[in-house]
Amino acid sequence: MAAAERDDRALPEFTEIDRLVHEPARLMLMAALYVVESADFLFLMHQTNLTQGNLSSHLNKLEAAGYIDVEKGFRGKRPQTTLRLTPAGRAAFDTYRQRMAQVLASVPTNQHHEGEERP
Repeated sequence: MAAAERDDRALPEFTEIDRLVHEPARLMLMAALYVVESADFLFLMHQTNLTQGNLSSHLNKLEAAGYIDVEKGFRGKRPQTTLRLTPAGRAAFDTYRQRMAQVLASVPTNQHHEGEERP
């Protein structure tokens, strides 16, 4: 099938993907927070291999969207930042997972293998 003849019915599904969650660093953060009740900043920094500044920037975007709660406090005399998904963040991640599964399921499999002649 020529490119112009392709069935583009699946393309609108891509526009429904939450771009805030879809960004790879934020997707890692959302996935890490999805499986725990809460996590501290250093744990997330080590889990994602993001720098302090990069992690802070992504967390600020997620917080501004209402996807995470940020609680700043102290453990002894050391500052500690604890993060958790909000109900809205949990719902956004669930929706993201469902939509990505739908999008990927709608992509036809490639029936041609390397070295085979294509019609």
